[in-house]
Formats: sequence, structure tokens, C-alpha cells
Amino acid sequence: MTVPTDDLATTRSVYRELELLGYDRAFSFEAKHDPFLPLAVAAEHTERIGLGTAVAIAFARSPMTIANAAWDLQALTGGRFTLGLGSQIRPHVEQRFSMPWSRPAARMRELVLAVRAIWSSWQDGTPLDFAGEFYTHTRMVPAFDPGPLDAAPPILLGGVGPAMTAVAGEVADGLIVHPVNSRRSLQELTVPALAEGAARSGRSVADLELLCVTIVVTGRDEQQFDRSLEAVRTQLAFYGTTPAYQPVFALHGYGDLHDDLRRLARDGRWEEMGALVDDDLVRTIAVVGEPHEIAPAVRERLTGISDSVGLVNNRAPDPEHLAEVVAALHDGG
Repeated sequence: MTVPTDDLATTRSVYRELELLGYDRAFSFEAKHDPFLPLAVAAEHTERIGLGTAVAIAFARSPMTIANAAWDLQALTGGRFTLGLGSQIRPHVEQRFSMPWSRPAARMRELVLAVRAIWSSWQDGTPLDFAGEFYTHTRMVPAFDPGPLDAAPPILLGGVGPAMTAVAGEVADGLIVHPVNSRRSLQELTVPALAEGAARSGRSVADLELLCVTIVVTGRDEQQFDRSLEAVRTQLAFYGTTPAYQPVFALHGYGDLHDDLRRLARDGRWEEMGALVDDDLVRTIAVVGEPHEIAPAVRERLTGISDSVGLVNNRAPDPEHLAEVVAALHDGG
């Protein structure tokens, strides 16, 4: 589950609630708030549930700051932390974070290798000597070395296009698939790119975690269901303005949708955009149904592709109404 983060005051309770509901892992994400800080609080109020970032913006930080934050959270959580990283798009990196942007796939590959080199220096005492095209880390003294842990945290990369997906396959421990996906896009676009990257490092897709973030439309009554549906319609309209997600829409015959949505967005007509996302597209991208229908639909979508699913409805988050879905997935329903 990706955890809603608008109200930081809920941090002390929401992660504990998700643990009690049976979720295996809960992810923060970088939007209005820092993604790492809430997990430090969550670590103190949970015992079992995995905690991670999905995602922290990699290019807003240096490999050293990322390595430190992840190492500290791995220690605070007792080994329950997963470092999820994403690139964001160029305007946000340059104009919001005031950080450099170039060749994102190559930069991400090097950033992950740099983080691993830093961790190796702490874990094994390996001299820190990383010199790349984008990042250089050659100084580590005892005063700044936190020392070894039982294990370094796993690294998952958020990826959409084939280049970044391949990078995840090559240097990360897995891929976080963006919510704009379908069974067909996973089979035809995502898995082949991940396999290509994995082959570069002598691995296969079976060696990696493929976390398929899946949008869910459901509700216990008609009002909840309609709220969930309209929230997803609006969310997909927002996603549709971004070129990176165009291949998935085009794969299913919605290749013209991007231009139409961009035109409305440029005119400030955001409230009209959701009407362009029809029910067929919602049902293609999202898993839709009554609560008891969701787990079987998730299994139908992901069988033979992945055993790892993230349940989301970012604009109508209600972890409790997915509780029976979580139970059914664990029970094999």
C-alpha cells in the first residue's frame, strides 16, 4: 500500500493500522513532504510491516545523502526498509529541486552503483573510491562511517520507459511499475525491458522483485464505489498529460488521448479532463469491482508475471476498504 501523506499527524497511527490490517509493506512517496522522515516515525510505531519509499526522487539528492538516509532507516526499522528511487521529470528536477538533469537512465545507473559503493565502504570496510561521469565519492573517514548492519536495504527503481526499466534490471533489486499499466503492457513492454537489463548483469527477471502497483476501484456501497471510480478517472486524465505514459495508452488504442488532455491542461480546463477517460480505459488500467472481486482480478492480471502487488487509489485513499482484499490475497482467494 502507498500511504497517503497529506496529514503528517496521522503518521503515528496509519502505518500501525496498515500493519494490523495485514499489509506486508507500506510505502511513503515524495509529494508534499519528505519521504524519509515519516518512515522514521513509523518505525517506532510498528513491529512487522516493511517500510519503504515509492519513490524518493533520486536526482533531488546526491548518492551520499541517499545512502545515509537509507542506512539510517534500515537501522531504525531493524532491517525492514526498502529504498525505492525514481527520476521524476526534467522540469521538476531543474525547476523545483534546482538540480542537474541529463541522460536520466545513465545517471540513475551510476547513482545506484555509487550508493552501493558507499554502503560497501560502511559494511565491509572497502575503501571508498567511486569515480563516475556524474558522481564522485572518494572520501570516507571513521567520523562519518556509521558502521555495518546485518544487511543493506534492497533498492527498487521506479521505471516507465524501456531504458529506465532496463537499468532496474541491471543494477537494482527490482522494479516498481508505475500504476499506468495493464497485463498486456506488463507482458509486452515492461518484462522484456527488465529482462534485457537483467541479462547485462548475468541475471534474469526471476532474480528481481517486480512490484506491480495496481490501481483499485471498489467500495462497500454505491457512493464509495462512485467516489473511487471518479477519483481514478481524474488520476488517469492527469497521467495522460505526461508523454512517458503514452505507450501504455497507445497500446490499448488511446494514442490520441495525450494530445487532447494536454490541450485542456494548457487551457486550464482541468475539471473537464476526466470526461475524456471512458469506462473501458479505466477498466483496462485499473482493477474494478466489488471488494470480493478484487483479489481474483488481481491474480488474473499478475499470474505468471509477479507475486508482488501494490494496491493504490491515490485520490481516494481508504486502506480499510481494501482489508478484505489483503486477506483474500494472503489466503489465496
